[in-house]
Amino acid sequence: MIEDLLPAGVAYAEAFDDHSAVTLFPEEEAVIARAVDKRRREFSTVRYCARQAMKSLGLPETPVLPGERGAPQWPAGVVGSMTHCAGYRAATLAYARDIVTIGIDAEPDEPLPDGVLEAIALPSETSVHGRLLFSAKESVYKAWFPLARVFLDFSEAELSFGDGTFSARILVPGPVSGFTGRWLIRDGFVLTSIVVPVA
Repeated sequence: MIEDLLPAGVAYAEAFDDHSAVTLFPEEEAVIARAVDKRRREFSTVRYCARQAMKSLGLPETPVLPGERGAPQWPAGVVGSMTHCAGYRAATLAYARDIVTIGIDAEPDEPLPDGVLEAIALPSETSVHGRLLFSAKESVYKAWFPLARVFLDFSEAELSFGDGTFSARILVPGPVSGFTGRWLIRDGFVLTSIVVPVA
């Protein structure tokens, strides 16, 4: 499903069920040593997806540890993004010589909890499907953070949507002034992606 939002050169893997026999690296095990079962399954399966994407790029399997603000730490020369929600996990990877940054997000196609839309939407965004807006803003953040290394609040990116596409205008100074992305709603999920090619 996520492949419909990705250009050539981006490796991906996705899962709709958790893999029970995922072997984690010791460093990864240490990260989730005290995690509840649900978190362990999410963590393990999305890393299984990341390793499948690594294989697609011809890379050896390596640990994927959370770094600053939880952003995945990828092998040198690689950029990527991961996402998980109930019933879906995915990872995308590409060589940094081809792609500057990637941000992906998946959400259940359900209404947002009360008060969330008001907390994340700028006045110009309130008519947008709530989960789509939330997911797109998550993808914006995931694409932004590896470039800027600073937090980006929901209110600091203004989004507009077209048919299967969206654009984000960044409202604070930084390395980029905006992004373009793609979205789809299918099989009970909202998926969004941003992939910035090397110019």
